[in-house]
Amino acid sequence: MNFGFNEQQNAIRESVARFSADVLAPGYRQRDREGNIERAVIQQMGEMGLLGGELPEEFGGSGLDCVTAGIIIEEISRGDFNVGYIPLLTSLNGQIIAQHAAPELAREWLAEITAGRKVACIALTEPSGGSDAASLRLKAERKGDVYVLNGEKTSISMADQADVAVVFARTGSQESRANGISAFLVPMNAKGISTTRFEDAGQRAIGRGSIFFDNVEVPASHRLGEEGKGFKQVMQGFDYSRALIGLQCLALAQQSLDETWQWLTERQAFGQPLAAFQGLTHPLAEYQTFVQAARLQCYYALWLKDNGLPHNPEAAMNKWWGPKLAYDTINQCLLAHGHTGYGEDLPFAQRLRDVLGLQIGDGTAQIMKNIIAREYIPK
Repeated sequence: MNFGFNEQQNAIRESVARFSADVLAPGYRQRDREGNIERAVIQQMGEMGLLGGELPEEFGGSGLDCVTAGIIIEEISRGDFNVGYIPLLTSLNGQIIAQHAAPELAREWLAEITAGRKVACIALTEPSGGSDAASLRLKAERKGDVYVLNGEKTSISMADQADVAVVFARTGSQESRANGISAFLVPMNAKGISTTRFEDAGQRAIGRGSIFFDNVEVPASHRLGEEGKGFKQVMQGFDYSRALIGLQCLALAQQSLDETWQWLTERQAFGQPLAAFQGLTHPLAEYQTFVQAARLQCYYALWLKDNGLPHNPEAAMNKWWGPKLAYDTINQCLLAHGHTGYGEDLPFAQRLRDVLGLQIGDGTAQIMKNIIAREYIPK
């Protein structure tokens, strides 16, 4: 059993850490205020090989393993949590497109996405249901060589910034639930598509909104996989992305801990550094323990995936624990900074707002615990 990264992984980690500290971190607050992620930054990540590196070379990747993809997302997110969502989206959508799109279509789009020239979002949630993902109502009706899409997707991250969307729509009856769902690769500039943007507390650089489909024609060649098999495809993809989400959130928690440990050595009270007071150090010591354990759990799930082993419950553990633990950890770090931590001059308040959303999106804690319980209840 080896808990260390190899030489290549450590080199990648150091390179990404420098990029994150020098390029991403200084713009974290500005991106939040402006509500977007600069395309120049996304393209720079593409040039560095940080987008979809685990994909095969024929699709623009480098054939890296999933553990290395986790390293990349963790280090990017330490500098800017929201920018960390771009490689995560690329990994999730890239896997779906590479495995289920026609090879020519996959090569066309993934070359652009991994280079950072295009961004793909995933469109699953609808107004009638989030956790009940199999109840989709967006209709895709086959008419000759095209499918015609009508309906609405909502709570879609990057809805108004994405160039293309992996869209899940109902091709079967409502009663068929999961068995009647298909996936499509839909350019966001297609005729009949419009978007709106929500006003959210956090993740404002990513943005969240609705996508409306009004008689949108999608070539049948843009269907991903077999008709009626889309639900299974996305669920398998989430087993991967949920481990990455855990690392994305825990990166902010660890960054906050690092800053707070340093603060305790610099700030004086009652003639001593704050580090002398156990009332401050013991809560941080507890959260440091939890964060380290949760982080290892995320990498364990990625290791399982790399080795072709089941990782469904492990991914669910990552998804419910990582965001909640990150929120609680950052909150404690804010409190340790006193009145200065509560202000907008320090990043803790924004970090809290940013990680909170992932206690909801991409699978709630309740759904994740259902998955875990289903695995461990004796059959």
